[in-house]
Amino acid sequence: MKKRKVPHTFVIVFFIIVVAAVLTWIIPPGKYVQEQVGGETVMKFYYANQLPESGPSTGSVTAEFHPEPQTWQVFSAFYKGFVKQSNIIVFILIIGGAFWIMNKSRAIDMGILSFLKFTKRLESSALMRKIGVNNIVIILVMLLFSLFGSVFGMSEETIAFTLIIIPLAVSMGYDSIVGLCMVYVAAHIGFSGAMLNPFTIGIAQGIADIPLFTGIGYRAVCWAILTVVGIVFVLLYARKVKKNPQSSIMYEDDAYWRKMAEVPEEEMERHTPRKAWFVFAFLTAVLITFSILYPQTTLKIGNSETTLPLLPIGTAVFVLLSLVTLRKTVHYFVLTLLFATVYFLVIGVLGYEWYIMEIASLFLVLGIASGLAVDKTASDIAKLFLEGMGDILSAAVIVGLAGGIVIILQDGGIIDTILYGLSRSMSDMGKIASAEIMYGIQTLINIVIPSGSAKAAITMPIMAPFSDLIGISRQATVVAFQFGDGFTNMITPTSGVLMAALGVARIPWDKWVRFIWKFILVLVILGGILLIPTVTMELAGF
Repeated sequence: MKKRKVPHTFVIVFFIIVVAAVLTWIIPPGKYVQEQVGGETVMKFYYANQLPESGPSTGSVTAEFHPEPQTWQVFSAFYKGFVKQSNIIVFILIIGGAFWIMNKSRAIDMGILSFLKFTKRLESSALMRKIGVNNIVIILVMLLFSLFGSVFGMSEETIAFTLIIIPLAVSMGYDSIVGLCMVYVAAHIGFSGAMLNPFTIGIAQGIADIPLFTGIGYRAVCWAILTVVGIVFVLLYARKVKKNPQSSIMYEDDAYWRKMAEVPEEEMERHTPRKAWFVFAFLTAVLITFSILYPQTTLKIGNSETTLPLLPIGTAVFVLLSLVTLRKTVHYFVLTLLFATVYFLVIGVLGYEWYIMEIASLFLVLGIASGLAVDKTASDIAKLFLEGMGDILSAAVIVGLAGGIVIILQDGGIIDTILYGLSRSMSDMGKIASAEIMYGIQTLINIVIPSGSAKAAITMPIMAPFSDLIGISRQATVVAFQFGDGFTNMITPTSGVLMAALGVARIPWDKWVRFIWKFILVLVILGGILLIPTVTMELAGF
């Protein structure tokens, strides 16, 4: 019997776009409009043929709302999707080019070899053998990224880290799925159970008129529970793959990563070109300049602020490590550049509100510096950069295609109609049922609006006043939004970050769904359980 072949990811995404277009013919278009009622701003829903004239109370949004059933637009949605997701697409291409240059330096190969040697030495201890050094690595990496997702909403940044962790995971005897889980899934578990995430908790609480980041105690409990469940899930899967690598659905696809992980040590020549010292001197001068200009950095975590001399500290550590690594081999110096990049990335995000543009620029500098350090010419670096962009191009394309799904739903004007229909289902329900329905609505809406900040702006003005009417605290409504916003991001094709991470990891979306759907179901159920205490118990901040 001939085995049925699963369609290409591009085909699946196009099919979803067509289904979205069909829905625009079935669901009547409508829109929520802000209006002033009794001195307060409220959100009122109107079907397209009932929208009031544009005026002081409604603004110009109604005049700009011209939905229509989608037909040939399924093709123009591709173009609009690329435009909408252009920041992520360019980010992916720059990251791909930069990492390709660094990979050609073979620094990561040297780093993996050194790491594997280190773990083997640790396994000489009976205690370490019993616990499993690899298990410790998985736990620590996942804890770190989960914390990043919980505190400052790490999301797009995971795309770059995926290229670092997956080769390490494959070298440890796992597959690309384990590597992606260690970074992307861990960060999004933290994102879902966020304690201080300004992009979700901050915006949602601000719209709901709740003191920012209150209720952090219970959210910390939720984060800990969700993170532990995620780590256990990944450890169980990792053990299965380690025992039988061919049991992985990515075994054949991972040939690319396994080839990268094959590092014959005897071919690794240790040397340090003179040009590497010039790169070190130039970067040191730049970092010293910035340390003088910005001697103190204020880290903003939630409502708290901490001011520390982080740039001078980072510069000093970079100089010391570089002097040591340059004397050994240029490969270790390139790894020092990578660690410095990660350090300054975190400082930039938390202290200077960096986003995709700044992060992409930082990694571009990493790529150029790596190429120069290993004695590549400017033309060689340019060629390698283009090779890297070509290698990662499919990941960038799928992000643009997936963006077309949201474009179709928006241009068809049915997103607000879907939200309105779902919100009406909450009437005449008990507190627990109403909270769970809110959670369900946020989960469903997240499939078509994966952006947490955009969804907060649309749903919280409706949900917060409604929670007052049914006797549920607004804090509980924020938790329902938080859980509903996070879990399905790890499976919906409308999430540009997910599709980018899968593209970078070379994991087809259909195979990812086959792997992750059970875990997502567990998280959704667990989220519903964790929501119950918010309406049945007296919790601090609620």
